[in-house]
Amino acid sequence: MLTIALGGAAGAALPAPAWAVGDQRPGAVRPPALTGADERVAARVSAERALHHLRVLSQRIGPRIGGTRSEHKAADHLSGVLDGLGYAVTRQPFTVADKFLAQLEARPGLPRDLCWQAGASAHAALDTRVRGDVVDVHAGAPADYPADVTGRIVLIDYLAAEREALVATAVARGAAAVIFLPADLVEPRRATAFSPTLPGSATTPVPIPVVGVAQAQKHRLRERLAAGRLRLTVSTAAHRGLTSYNVLAERPRAGTGGPVVMVSAHYDTVIGAPGANDDGSGTVLCLELARVLRKLPTEATVRFGLWGSEEQGLLGSRHYVAQLPQAERDRIVAVYQNDMVATSWDPATRYWLLSFTGLANRATDEVTAAATRLGYEPRISPVTLRGSSDHQSFQEAGIAAANFSWRGEAGPALLEPPYHSPEDTIAENISLERLQVSMELIGSAAYATAGPVRPGAV
Repeated sequence: MLTIALGGAAGAALPAPAWAVGDQRPGAVRPPALTGADERVAARVSAERALHHLRVLSQRIGPRIGGTRSEHKAADHLSGVLDGLGYAVTRQPFTVADKFLAQLEARPGLPRDLCWQAGASAHAALDTRVRGDVVDVHAGAPADYPADVTGRIVLIDYLAAEREALVATAVARGAAAVIFLPADLVEPRRATAFSPTLPGSATTPVPIPVVGVAQAQKHRLRERLAAGRLRLTVSTAAHRGLTSYNVLAERPRAGTGGPVVMVSAHYDTVIGAPGANDDGSGTVLCLELARVLRKLPTEATVRFGLWGSEEQGLLGSRHYVAQLPQAERDRIVAVYQNDMVATSWDPATRYWLLSFTGLANRATDEVTAAATRLGYEPRISPVTLRGSSDHQSFQEAGIAAANFSWRGEAGPALLEPPYHSPEDTIAENISLERLQVSMELIGSAAYATAGPVRPGAV
């Protein structure tokens, strides 16, 4: 299996966690009161080490779109790391829907602090590349056009009810491509990149590329155009017949059966998002805990699940649960699903315990207990009703599971502005301190659940 070399793009230096095992953590209300098992985890986990893998995922690979080569590269890296740690690794395939992607480029280059992947319309020109000067026609009515846009790339404010008429006008005026710009959402939400649908063109595709960018990309394009001439290259690609993968790993054990404790995350992203926090952070938490727990003997089997295609509807975790015989489902004691565990957004001061049923279970109980031992009990939420992540797939089947993440105080829907955005980068959206705390909480909870073997017992 391929392992991508660590290091890569240097990126901005992040403030590193600087506490010793017995120190009071940032934001904690008191010094920790750790068990010996907690200390074995806390003394070993390192957010800085996890950051190396996060750079591979979010900088060297970038957006990891379910079923495409980008997601496969990430699966290769994850499998290689886990295999190198001595785990028995399984790649579990499942089919997913076609994807339609676009890439924007310019000379001189577009701002490098943003990802410039966008969505492409399946009902327009695909597997093509066009270059042209950019003109902003705003609402896209015929009166908004200059006298001649032949061969030019037009920016048009997206209005769903008029999208096909807007594209038809651009084609009639001789435009080389259409870039739809989404309406701004109410902060802290920001619009994501999208693949525009043109149902009326399903049988006869539009002859030019039609793409949808994110809110952050929209503002940068208009800023660049306001500063002077902007010449863009727009490339589109159809990705068909796709297979996505779950990456599963556990330590080889003598015999089978017995309880299983799972630590999991999804490693794919939405279109246009480098996915540093969502969910590169949860993914690298799993890799770092896999490194630490591999040499700590446990009564239960510790299994890691890295899900593909979560962003398309929890497809990977749903596939995994669906193929499990009931006897195997019954073995799973708790699933610790980590989704967005490291945002640097200042208001994200609450660590949320999210349950699809809204009820406590073994996973939420163990994290609550770990938070108490670490001095973080006021920072965690009560068990709160919410699905929309891979814990839902398990709880629907009666398996104890929960989602853990840093979000705003007011409610779990209060997510950071870079969420699902080209701005979800290490520099913009990662706190190593929060990642370290997340690893200590989940590592301590999972290790306690798995039943640490007493010294001298093995």
